[in-house]
Amino acid sequence: MKRFFVQRKNIFLASILILCLILSTLAFAQQESRENQQKVKNVILMIPDGMTIAHTTLARWYQGGEPLAMDEIACGLVRTYSANNPITDSAPAATAYATGYKTQNRYLSIYPEMVSMPGVGQVEEKDFYKPIVTILEATKKLRKSTGLVFTCQFPHATPAAFASHTDNRNDYESIAEQMVYNQVDVVLGGGYKYIDKNQRKDKEDLAGYLKQNGFFVTTSWQDAKNFSGQKIWGLFAQDAMHYDFDRNGTGESSLAEMTQKALQVLSKNRNGFFLMVEGSEIDWASHANDPVGVVSEVLAFDKAVKVALDFAKSREDTAVIIAADHNNGGMTLGMGTTSIDSILLNDFLKYIRRATRTAAGVEDILGNNRTDENIKKVVSQYYGIDNLTQDEINAIKNAPQGRLNYVLGPMISKRSYIGWTSNEHTGEEVVLYAYHPNGYIPRGVIDNTEVCDYMAEILGIDLGSFNESAYISNIDLEEKGYDVSLDTSNPTNVQLVINKGSRTYIIPQNKNVVLEGSNQYKLKYVSVYIPSAKRFFVSSEVESLIK
Repeated sequence: MKRFFVQRKNIFLASILILCLILSTLAFAQQESRENQQKVKNVILMIPDGMTIAHTTLARWYQGGEPLAMDEIACGLVRTYSANNPITDSAPAATAYATGYKTQNRYLSIYPEMVSMPGVGQVEEKDFYKPIVTILEATKKLRKSTGLVFTCQFPHATPAAFASHTDNRNDYESIAEQMVYNQVDVVLGGGYKYIDKNQRKDKEDLAGYLKQNGFFVTTSWQDAKNFSGQKIWGLFAQDAMHYDFDRNGTGESSLAEMTQKALQVLSKNRNGFFLMVEGSEIDWASHANDPVGVVSEVLAFDKAVKVALDFAKSREDTAVIIAADHNNGGMTLGMGTTSIDSILLNDFLKYIRRATRTAAGVEDILGNNRTDENIKKVVSQYYGIDNLTQDEINAIKNAPQGRLNYVLGPMISKRSYIGWTSNEHTGEEVVLYAYHPNGYIPRGVIDNTEVCDYMAEILGIDLGSFNESAYISNIDLEEKGYDVSLDTSNPTNVQLVINKGSRTYIIPQNKNVVLEGSNQYKLKYVSVYIPSAKRFFVSSEVESLIK
């Protein structure tokens, strides 16, 4: 009898153990299933540079109150401050989206040496200025395709943050070279002069390098539209492209058209893709306090959003994330002491709806003919304003070249009861929008670095593992006993020189190559030189190469 009870007890314990194992297996399977449901193959990040809630409100009213394409996926807010300032500039803001780290103003995808904002971790001195691997670079290492679409010049801060590393966002020539050697698969926007050997100060033939590496390079939108391959750089303006309202007759494409083309090309890769789309000139119109430019660019951006959402909704493997990098201008609908009861909807829209060009477009039309009569004629024809004061005419006449929008914009704003507090960025949160095929989206108030964390998570990328061993500096190499020096004889092409016995290895800045005699070796990452700190960062596998 005792043996019978012992056997029953053992059977009972075994049953419990088996049940626990089954439950554990089921829980693990459910967790794995949830994680698989969260994963996507493609991510489209869209950045409406400088866009605020006032911008979208005005654009919505301009189109009769109809919702914007992005409205349906609004889900939270994003905090935008940089490592050293509550008001960020575009470089560290884009860096946060690109890398998941905050840096200081003017820096692109490198660690800061100055951290003063609460909650931002201090960087060790040895890592000051060190390049941070971006989500675009990481996805490329995973054999996904990568793309950048914008209307500014391609080395400008936002696209640059995803494919270059520097402490000076204005060093367009170095940034352009890094972006070219990073070999982003699809680049569509402006800035051809930065790859043209005849226009670059260092005479580097970057367009030739791209062609030699299998890229189709063009300045013609028609040629780009007909392209059927997988690697293209289409740069449709020598510098920045025109505002959308001013595109007629330029031969330039719209942001929506470029987005459509990028998706067509990138989706050919079975491994998936990462695409960043920027509405670049929302920011520029805001700097100028030009409400016509704001409406032009917000609506152009929203058309690109519709293209992206239509693409994502037609599949089960694509997520779309939209967030401005910062606010700009402190724009308001309503200004000064004007009574809210006295302003009707048409008062906001009358002059903006009459406008057929942005203020920048009007400047192109005026040219050098800034007589009183021609100013009145052009402003009447393109803005519907027939009551310019003599002071306003004089202000238009005396506006510096390229800055007429800073004069005309406020004139339209004043007549439209639109207020502005600044010609610069402001520090409030921006709206977060997100679409995921299985509804896995971030909500609430998040930090801009968490946007990158989210993208990395759903793509299945461990960005931290990339950064652990991506770069080594000239100082690190010296401390390890290597014979290292910097050749600064050509300031536009600084080189790291490593001597090893009878061999000399030369590593030029902004490229991903090592030269040793007649031999050339390719590195994983582009080399970065920080002149202010005399630090040269090179892809860390260089050590195995020279041993």
